[in-house]
Amino acid sequence: MSKGRTRKAKGPGLRGDPPIMLAITEIAIIAQLAETLFESVLPEGMTKAQYGVLNHLLRLDAEQTIGELASAFQVRQPTMSSTVRKLEDKGLVALEADPDDRRIRRVAVTKAGRAMRRTGLDGLAPLNEVLTGEISARELKAILPTLTKLRILLDDHRPE
Repeated sequence: MSKGRTRKAKGPGLRGDPPIMLAITEIAIIAQLAETLFESVLPEGMTKAQYGVLNHLLRLDAEQTIGELASAFQVRQPTMSSTVRKLEDKGLVALEADPDDRRIRRVAVTKAGRAMRRTGLDGLAPLNEVLTGEISARELKAILPTLTKLRILLDDHRPE
């Protein structure tokens, strides 16, 4: 669809689908659209997975092991090791020894990593201007508690 064209959106599911299916379908569609858009504004050489790790660690204000990160992102440890290694090569994270057990290494975001996250957010500024004309900050804030509750419930019921 070209820019500037609008169309009537279809609902998220089929008639008779339970509300949870409708909600999850709508969220999945939004996630796909948002991820595609976000990937297009990430700094060159930065992947969605790498940015996700930076954002995750900064959001939690924590350092985590590669195993903890793999669990959080629901990927295998070798996959997360590769992602972390690439971030480390770029100077965006550092692996630091755990103070309680020096054998354990924790992933910490560097100053450059914090700046990279900010650069990614800055890339969304044009979209933010468009969206705020259509959806108010008040509307977005109003749906956050329900979205957060749903995220926590889904996270608590992950398949093993």
